[in-house]
Amino acid sequence: MIEIEAVGPDDWKAWRELRLAALEEAAFAFGSQLADWVDATEERWRERLSAPGAYQVIATIDGTPVGMAGGFPEGEAAAELVSMWVAPAGRGKGVGNALMTAIEDWARGIGATVLELSVVPGNDPAHDLYERHGYVDTEELGDLMADGVGREIVMRKQL
Repeated sequence: MIEIEAVGPDDWKAWRELRLAALEEAAFAFGSQLADWVDATEERWRERLSAPGAYQVIATIDGTPVGMAGGFPEGEAAAELVSMWVAPAGRGKGVGNALMTAIEDWARGIGATVLELSVVPGNDPAHDLYERHGYVDTEELGDLMADGVGREIVMRKQL
């Protein structure tokens, strides 16, 4: 059974474990790199989970952490989904859907009418998941990727 739990600064060890696994397994999918976080202090991890207005969740199956996602408010009526990752052990089991639903519910709860996210070109499983949840490509230029050439794909959903 998939369980979604909101996490805060006191859960930094669990978040760190998942985030480092994500950066190691799917470095191409994130703006941060493993080297940026591997030696991070407890204080830095706690700060990441203390961002004003932010909402972070961890997904577990039978008590084992298998996924993570975060949401940040963006202005008065928008929010951004970030740090979405599902461990190989959780893929194909509905974890991505559960994480998406949790962040969308949070966004609606803070009054957001739009939820935005970015995905790297070629990350077809993530792109397909987002499309299934009603996100559409905005055709806006996303952030520059680590290679200094490519840009992320910006997707948006009306809530």
